[in-house]
Amino acid sequence: MLRWLIGGGREPQGLAEQSPLQTIGEEQTQNPYTELLVLKAHHDIVRFLVQLDDYRFASAGDDGIVVVWNAQTGEKLLELNGHTQKITAIITFPSLEACEEKNQLILTASADRTVIVWDCDTGRQVQKVSCFQSTVKCLALLQRLDVWLSGGNDLCVWNRKLDLLCKTSHLSDTGISALIEIPKNCVVAAVGKELIIFRLVAPTEGSLGWDILQVKRLLDHQDNILSLVNVNDLSFVTGSHVGELIIWDILDWTVQACERNFWDPSPQLDTQQEIKLCQKPNDVSIHHFTWDEENVFVAVGRGLYVYNLQMKRVIACQKTAHDSNVLHVAKLPNRQLISCSEDGSVRIWELREKQQLAAEPVPTGFFNMWGFGRVNKQASHPVKKQENATSCSLELIGDLIGHSSSVEMFLYFEDHGLVTCSADHLIILWKNGERESGLRSLKLFQKLEENGDLYLAV
Repeated sequence: MLRWLIGGGREPQGLAEQSPLQTIGEEQTQNPYTELLVLKAHHDIVRFLVQLDDYRFASAGDDGIVVVWNAQTGEKLLELNGHTQKITAIITFPSLEACEEKNQLILTASADRTVIVWDCDTGRQVQKVSCFQSTVKCLALLQRLDVWLSGGNDLCVWNRKLDLLCKTSHLSDTGISALIEIPKNCVVAAVGKELIIFRLVAPTEGSLGWDILQVKRLLDHQDNILSLVNVNDLSFVTGSHVGELIIWDILDWTVQACERNFWDPSPQLDTQQEIKLCQKPNDVSIHHFTWDEENVFVAVGRGLYVYNLQMKRVIACQKTAHDSNVLHVAKLPNRQLISCSEDGSVRIWELREKQQLAAEPVPTGFFNMWGFGRVNKQASHPVKKQENATSCSLELIGDLIGHSSSVEMFLYFEDHGLVTCSADHLIILWKNGERESGLRSLKLFQKLEENGDLYLAV
């Protein structure tokens, strides 16, 4: 439906004839995003988008620039220059409640080993820290304690004035890849294939300063951890380079559930399968996930998987949702899901329930996931029937073609549409065509009414 706007369809990467990629026709009746605005301001890969409020967002990337945009009109509001190398992390930084000025602040970290606090209302550089010994790869705000954390080769704790309160010793040359807050004044840091639990100790009458203590190391992953998020008040989830999904108890840090069927190899491999495994080592990397009250939605290699938290199993999947690795996924209203990929596409899915009277055996494991293995219906093992077992499917309802290179991430605005950023240096604002048409008509009638032309026409 949007191909004519861009001048042709996207050529998939790799051998298209061998890819079981689900496609959709030009008439995408359930896809509301029929208009787009292309926003140009960056000169390199745009990797980050962060929502500032109901109508503004900021973008950042490898050119070291932060740009503030109006999500409704696509207008460029501010350009923030201060970093000399690519930006590696960005978070919002709420103003103090006691402060009279309620300006929106953001924190940005860069490969130039600096962190800057910006005022997104004025464009002013509020403060800058440049005492880091390594690149800061992640930032986290602990609003309850009124401190923020920076993760690189070590973990540092800062106050709002950007005073260093305390820090750990050198943790790893690879550095901390992700940080989340958990109860009891603790944080979880992903360091390679380890999770390290730290406890923050605030000053008391007996101690003058802050301290950070290493409490526990969790060694359950077999490869580097790529994703780490809180999913609810009871659990947090991690995903690794080799497709391990682990759900952890947020209070005692034990494993609640684990899904490794994304990558478990079949006991019988032939030469051709082994070659294909070597050619695609990242096929099961878990780059990102999102969640709702019931499910975790997981980007596994080129596929999308829906993992039910209560049943502790996968209830729906699209093994080949994109031509290349899925980099970002988000939940939309009305049981919809959106994903973007290295192949330059943005796709919208709907989670639909279906009733099964009898469940056929479903192949599990790494090779069967990619269609290498076949279920032998003549096998001697009896098939267990599950009466009234409910499973779901992910149905493609929209394909947004606009970017010419990898789409890094996106934002969803309820009133203003979708925002995507890409390695093609562009940001695209995808608009609900029916809504925009209604707004234009309303503005036209208002203008006619102001000029008195509406009554003359009648």
